Amino acid sequence: MQRVADLTTGELERLVETTVRRTIEDYLENLEALSSESYLESIREARQDYQTGALTNLADLPDE
Repeated sequence: MQRVADLTTGELERLVETTVRRTIEDYLENLEALSSESYLESIREARQDYQTGALTNLADLPDE
């Protein structure tokens, strides 16, 4: 792994550009998901299932 001080200007620019692009893409994806009522409802249902213990551990499932 390189240290930032060892990067060329071009490498640093690409690193920053890639990081910013990925961050914006993640933000927009999250914004879109949180704007979906069905997605929000699925989160509420999952939280309720977790609170009531209505979940199955993968380790408890039979091997096939």
